Amino acid sequence: MDLASFFDINTIAFTLFGYPMSYLELAGTIFNLWSVWLVGRGRISNWPIGLIGVVLFFVLFYQIQLYADTFEQVYYFFTGIYGWWHWSKPKEQAAKPRYSSRNYNLLALGITVVGTLILAFIIGNLDQWLPAYFPAPATYVLIDSLTTVMSFTATILMAQRRIECWYYWITVDVIAIWLYSVKGTLLVALLYAIFLVLASNGWRLWRKAS
Repeated sequence: MDLASFFDINTIAFTLFGYPMSYLELAGTIFNLWSVWLVGRGRISNWPIGLIGVVLFFVLFYQIQLYADTFEQVYYFFTGIYGWWHWSKPKEQAAKPRYSSRNYNLLALGITVVGTLILAFIIGNLDQWLPAYFPAPATYVLIDSLTTVMSFTATILMAQRRIECWYYWITVDVIAIWLYSVKGTLLVALLYAIFLVLASNGWRLWRKAS
């Protein structure tokens, strides 16, 4: 199997209960699950592992026309590099998780709402603006945009070791379970179900360590 075939969602690794599992979806699921498990335990290795998962899911989401999620992976890639660098600093390696102030939380929430509306407008028009690159209309535009922007917010909060990041992740996971089930990427939906459990545990561990 060549590299192009590996990144094609039509290249099937195996069929599980009638569901065709591509190598791409399988590999992306493994790396992203591994990354979330590591971050809940405060391991810096979560960042490089997560970067691999980001690249794999970028290709996956593009092929199933979840364009907001596709762009989300680009954001994850750069914030992953930032998080890796930030956690590598000696001061941050000794830092404990912390709660944010009320004003900081309101700012984060406001940015999330405005960002969702802006992204939904952009994503909803991509097939008209750039039909050569986005031949099919985006699906579930508002919901996809909401989970994308909430994930943006959560990643920044996580890089700063703010406990509120887990509230965002838990909400994203609940919505994503439904969204990916509807889209037919069942392993990704299962991945987010596991993410939900890990995020709940991550919140517990960070709160205890604060």
